[in-house]
Amino acid sequence: MNMGFVYLLMNKSNTVIYTGVTRNLVKRIYEHKNKLVDGFTKKYNVTKLVYFEVFDDLIYATIREKQIKAGSRDDKLKLIAQNNPHYFDLYDEIAASY
Repeated sequence: MNMGFVYLLMNKSNTVIYTGVTRNLVKRIYEHKNKLVDGFTKKYNVTKLVYFEVFDDLIYATIREKQIKAGSRDDKLKLIAQNNPHYFDLYDEIAASY
């Protein structure tokens, strides 16, 4: 299966947003949370999973990632608020499901 995920992370104070794409959401979020990969999320302590979408194919997830990244910060906040208005960390929920 060539499943794909697009996801949005925020820092603890909900001031920084990161958009990413992956084949393995649980593993990738674990890496962000444990700062196993150098880069933006490690530098800005962006570890809270606040939004994700599931796709049958990584290609579609990548297309969606580019759409989200092209949007404004306000667009991203609206997307999150529609699905997770309290900005809860969804990691525990997905760790059991995927």
